[in-house]
Amino acid sequence: MATKAPKLSIFNYEGLDRNGRVQKGEITGNSPALIKADLRRKGLVKVKKLKKKRAEMSMFQPGIKSQDIAVFSRQMATMMKAGVPLMRSFEIVAEGLENKKMAEMVVQMKNNVASGGSFAGALREHPKYFDDLFCSLVESGEQAGALETMLDRVALYREKAESLKKKVKSAMKYPITILVIAAIVTVILLLKVVPVFADMFSSFGADLPVPTQIVLNISEWVQSNGLIGLGALVAFIILFQQAMQRSKAFKHLIQRIMVKLPVFGPILYQSAMARYARTLSTTFAAGVPLVNALDSAAGASGNIVYETAISNVRRDVETGTELAVSMKSQGVFPPMLVQMVSIGEQSGSLDDMLAKAASIYEEEVDSLVDGLTSMMEPLIMAFLGIVVGGLVVAMYLPIFQMGSVI
Repeated sequence: MATKAPKLSIFNYEGLDRNGRVQKGEITGNSPALIKADLRRKGLVKVKKLKKKRAEMSMFQPGIKSQDIAVFSRQMATMMKAGVPLMRSFEIVAEGLENKKMAEMVVQMKNNVASGGSFAGALREHPKYFDDLFCSLVESGEQAGALETMLDRVALYREKAESLKKKVKSAMKYPITILVIAAIVTVILLLKVVPVFADMFSSFGADLPVPTQIVLNISEWVQSNGLIGLGALVAFIILFQQAMQRSKAFKHLIQRIMVKLPVFGPILYQSAMARYARTLSTTFAAGVPLVNALDSAAGASGNIVYETAISNVRRDVETGTELAVSMKSQGVFPPMLVQMVSIGEQSGSLDDMLAKAASIYEEEVDSLVDGLTSMMEPLIMAFLGIVVGGLVVAMYLPIFQMGSVI
């Protein structure tokens, strides 16, 4: 087990080089004394100023996203496979990053390794961005002397996971975005257009059609209680997000409901199977014991239903049950995946079979997302037509009735 390196900080420095020129910049290190020694090695004969940098709290500064971690993984794998030393790889990757926070984190990891720590230890200093699976795979690569190969596998895993996440999110975002736009258009009509018709209808002196009266009542409510309704909606969204973050029971309830939805449930199911197969393939190929690999797969499943099933499989495997047999007994895993796992166990090529299965389910997610998009487009257009068209027709019904009387 690697020794945990001391916590690093960022310092602003100013000093003179051998030619008497002023040099300024930022450097990461454990203590001012060690930083001064490092600056002298880099050519500064006199350090005039060295001050710890305060953390920037700018709301406009972009944070580190999972996509940044995937890009970092691929760049480090490319550098290492090209024969570039680890320390130089850190420097090249940091220089090419546009995200300042990500670049600072890479520099911190580089200095951590330079001070005697391991790559995996440097990653573990940032658990928010590098999970146990990522760190364990890198640690296995370091111990086996095949860091470049393991980084390539980690990069492939992160790229596949990120691609899968984007596809699932796009399937969810498209209809939600359209429905939000429809709601905004409807509110504008109720606030700006319907009141004009209401003023005109007030001079008719006759009973209005039921649809028209319903729309007018809704418009009056929105005008008088719109801000209250908007505040309630915002409060509901905030409370929902907080409940998802703070209450495991509530989060698990929502996850169980999501997998049973008629349209989105199959997408979530196929993506969970793809993550399960991809995670097992990557960890097993890296030499991680199957029981530990199943632990990682359970955490990567993304849904309590499949996490529970994978945890049950882990317990069965720990007691000597074959992986395929245990998976079949859970009643959650598709027969094709169970069969491919069985063939992989019998032929000694479990990681290859799991990788093929992951590719199949990732392609299935692609197909489902494309099908959902093509299906949702006409349905959403029909919905918009009914809502907006219904409002327009309801407003013109009294005028049509007047025309028929005349």
